[in-house]
Formats: sequence, C-alpha cells, structure tokens
Amino acid sequence: MKITQGCFSFLPDLTDEQITSQVQYCLANGWAVNIEFTDDPHPRNTYWEMWGLPMFDLQDAAGVMMELAECRRVYGDRYIRISGFDSSHGWESVRISFLVNRPKQEAEFELVRQEASGRAIRYTTVRRPAARASA
Repeated sequence: MKITQGCFSFLPDLTDEQITSQVQYCLANGWAVNIEFTDDPHPRNTYWEMWGLPMFDLQDAAGVMMELAECRRVYGDRYIRISGFDSSHGWESVRISFLVNRPKQEAEFELVRQEASGRAIRYTTVRRPAARASA
C-alpha cells in the first residue's frame, strides 16, 4: 500500500529533478526548508525526526539536495519528507510538505471501527506489521 501524505501524494514519486524544482520554489519564496525522517508514517504522527536544523537563507537548492542525499544514505529504509516553512507572519507556517523517500516495504494500516455509548462510532487507524515479500 502506498502511503499518501503531503503535497503530490496523488502523483508518482518525484524524481530528484522535480524535488530540486520544488525546493527552489520554496527558497524563491523565502521559506526555510527542513528534512525529516520516520519509520512510523501514521497520519497522527506529526513528530518526525529532523535531519539537522532547518535551512535558512539558502539561495540554491543544491545545499538541500546534498543534505537529502546524505539523509537517504543513512536512513534510506525510512520515510523522508521535505517541508517548507514561511515565517513572514511572525510564526512558522508549513506551506509545503512532501515525501521524497519511501522504504522498499511500505507500512500497512487498517481502520478499526468501535461502537461507543449511544450512537457514537469511533474509528482508529492501527499499524499492522508489513507483509513479507514472497521469494
């Protein structure tokens, strides 16, 4: 199952050239860019690990792409995303966020329905162990 989070989740995975274009767009708008990774892409998991510090005052996407290459080398078996933050209003607001790396075996989730008191129904998303590829 393909995890669909962030911008461009409905498209095929972006190439490095397309990622560079998106990063350059962020930088052209004066947004800080950061790289994050996780092994738990659950939609409610908003606390991904940061790869270094957010990159402020960059003019060229090459610096971000160099850090992305290093992050992929170390954490290539995890989900990696790039986010662009706009601080023009005095606080950081995420303007763009998209996946740039996926593990070979994606995480699996299932929706669990629970009936509560009255007519209330609660839904939760539970992570399942990834299915093993058969040889």
